[in-house]
Amino acid sequence: MSRIYQLGERKVIEIMMSYLDVMPKMLVPFWDDVSAVDLGRGRVGVLKTDMLVWSTDIPRRMTHFQAARKAVVMNISDLAAKGVRTTGILISFGLPKNLTEKEIIDLAKGMNAGAREYGAYVLGGDTNEAEQIIISGMAFGIGEKEKLMLRSGAKPRDILATTGTFGKTAAGFKILLEGLDAPADLRKSLVDTVFMPRAKVEEGVALAESGAVTASMDSSDGLALSLYDLSRSSGVGFRVDRLPAAPEARKFAELHNLELSALVLYGGEEYELVFTVNPERIEDAKQALRRVGGELIEIGEVTEEKEIVYKDEDQLKPIKAGGWEHFKF
Repeated sequence: MSRIYQLGERKVIEIMMSYLDVMPKMLVPFWDDVSAVDLGRGRVGVLKTDMLVWSTDIPRRMTHFQAARKAVVMNISDLAAKGVRTTGILISFGLPKNLTEKEIIDLAKGMNAGAREYGAYVLGGDTNEAEQIIISGMAFGIGEKEKLMLRSGAKPRDILATTGTFGKTAAGFKILLEGLDAPADLRKSLVDTVFMPRAKVEEGVALAESGAVTASMDSSDGLALSLYDLSRSSGVGFRVDRLPAAPEARKFAELHNLELSALVLYGGEEYELVFTVNPERIEDAKQALRRVGGELIEIGEVTEEKEIVYKDEDQLKPIKAGGWEHFKF
């Protein structure tokens, strides 16, 4: 039998799911960003749970406030990828016995700030003793059944797009975890993307309302893994014609002689939306995002062949299934 570090997070999930009974008329299949239950009259209750563990998920110098806020935001982001606003949040804490009152207050302030920032409320939760801080969130919202943007609807020749650029968090982690440095303004911009992520709620809701999107997901595990997850759910491939590189990531790559494509594809935690659009409805999607102050960045096309590649000058190069995955060394 394999050990968990040999399997990796996605294989662990696959094993667990193989032992679960599938709910009759399940609205959102396994492997999507969220789960859902039918509330009748065209409405669905949408749920998501996600967790932060201090030793594996919290980089050095991140505050308790920022960690608790991030635990809330990353749950809200997954609902946003389906076009749903979060109504309520439940938070469960595992807390070590030596935590100070000041740190408890900062955790409370952080989770409240993350919820209120997006019009949601923390409704309650649970606390327990643990060897280290564990923050497990569960977000809930109500959406319209016909407007949910699943991972499973992408079709060949659809346009591949994102709501923003990539690479800043990967650079930020290199500063925090590997000790690389940058000029003060650039450094702050990169580190802030790690410490204070933003969920694209208004953009997700606007895209769902447009009816132009065929598939969508949150990019928190990185652009490359997002493409692989969309590929698995939709049974298609992708050709990335233009890597959505953030200018700050480009500067950082040049400063340290790093491969820009690696920062863009394999960083993770950008919390952008990666989605596909019916080419006949692309203007509808663009206008929907403009109305909420967002931007649609076209990066490529959905392909019938299940390969996932990107264009580097005149050459197509494979995108490997790399990115953030728990348990693997």
